[in-house]
Amino acid sequence: MDYRLDKQSLLDVLAQWNRFLRRKVRLIACGGTALTLQGVKPSTKDVDFVVPVLAEHAYLVGLLKNLGYEQVTANGWLRQGDIFRFDLFPGKRIHTTELLASPLEPENHSLLMEYSRLYIGILNPYDLIASKLIRGTGVDFEDCLLLVKALHGKLDIARLASHYRELISYDISAERIGVHIDRFIELLREEKLYD
Repeated sequence: MDYRLDKQSLLDVLAQWNRFLRRKVRLIACGGTALTLQGVKPSTKDVDFVVPVLAEHAYLVGLLKNLGYEQVTANGWLRQGDIFRFDLFPGKRIHTTELLASPLEPENHSLLMEYSRLYIGILNPYDLIASKLIRGTGVDFEDCLLLVKALHGKLDIARLASHYRELISYDISAERIGVHIDRFIELLREEKLYD
C-alpha cells in the first residue's frame, strides 16, 4: 500500500472538495505539500495548508465534518478509511510558527491553480524554508535543500538567513533553533550552492 500522496492524487481530493464548496476558500500549501505541488518532490506523507482567513477556515472545517472527516490532532483532519491527514492551519501559523505577514499577500505566495471556489496557492520560498528549518528534522533539511536546488540560484540566501532570524526572534526557543539556519547554510556550502 502506498502511504505517500502524489500531486495528481492530492489535486483530485481538492477537486472533490471544490464540488461541495458554496463559497470561496483560499488554501496556501506549505511544508512537503508545497514541494509536491510544485513538482520539487514526487510525493508527500503529510498534507499541510494554511487557511489565512479565519472565517474560511471555519467554513472549510464545517464542510469537512459534513464529508465525514474527523479532527484527529489540533489542526489535523482525517476521514475514516483514508490514510492521509489534512493539517489546516488557521491564520498565519504553521504548526507553532507564526509567519511575519499573511500568506495571502501577493508577494507571500504564488497561485498554483484556482477551481470555481477553491484557490490553491504555494507559500513563498523564504517562509517555506524557514518554517521547515524551524522544525529542524533531517527530512526538513533535505526538503529545503531540494527547493534551493529547484530554484536554480533564484533564492537570496542572505535574505533567507535574515528572514529566518527575524521569524524566530518571536519564538521562545529562539536560541535553540537559531543554529538551524547556520547548519543549513553550511550544508549549502558543502553542496556548492552558496559561497
